Amino acid sequence: MILVFGRSGQVARELARLAPDARFLGRNDADLADPPACAAAISAHAPRAVINAAAYTAVDRAEEQEALAMRVNADAPAAMAAACAALGVPLVHISTDYVLDGAGDAPFAPSHPAAPLNAYGRSKLAGEDAVRAAGGVHAILRTSWVFSAHGSNFVRTMLRLGAERESLRVVADQIGGPTPARAIAAACLSIAGHLQDAPERTGTYHFSGAPDTSWAGFARAIMEAAGLNCRIEEIATAEYPTPARRPLNSRLDCSGLSAFGLSRPDWRAGLEEVTRELKGTK
Repeated sequence: MILVFGRSGQVARELARLAPDARFLGRNDADLADPPACAAAISAHAPRAVINAAAYTAVDRAEEQEALAMRVNADAPAAMAAACAALGVPLVHISTDYVLDGAGDAPFAPSHPAAPLNAYGRSKLAGEDAVRAAGGVHAILRTSWVFSAHGSNFVRTMLRLGAERESLRVVADQIGGPTPARAIAAACLSIAGHLQDAPERTGTYHFSGAPDTSWAGFARAIMEAAGLNCRIEEIATAEYPTPARRPLNSRLDCSGLSAFGLSRPDWRAGLEEVTRELKGTK
């Protein structure tokens, strides 16, 4: 049995579709704000693998709630990793491009020194470090710009605003890879299976959609996929200030995925799937 931390998040919901026999733990089952409860849940279920698909993801709010973000994104994964190491089971832990500083325009390799720009990124980096320090079999999967037909994400926001307005101003100088939550879920399951047979593949990996684009470019693709006539006006990050700084370069070198027989998903195909699903729910 695979144990999944998370139930209502984007990746957790896609995992439930792909692996309905997995055991999913929501906040009522194991609150990540209570790290010992997370470790106890792993010990109690004795799974063959654990996937951590839960996190504190309110990037701007984390600037004022860094202690809570640290508890959820660092202390809880530390407890999970220690429990997994004690049982000898692999842990797949989802992380983020926000642990990187976004400098330059080249894709970041997993080995590139981390230098987060904001509190959320610092909390996720602390979680990565804790997972590594536990010494167990693990894969840290950094991803970016996650979207799906559910939850709070850029695609759903653009579809809502695009139906209401004639034009939208969208940042064009942040570049990265939009990533379908369903593809992340499938990758997590594949990696968890591989780690059981090949624990030497423990390490940090990057997984983002292709091709790289800007938020403005992504927004245009969303409008086209949905048949909306909303015009996208490109602006600079400086014209859209937020409490938390965002990296300008979120390009990720995903070549290491070949160790698991994986490659970057085409986000355009994922976007078509999501828009079809959303139309079907109306």
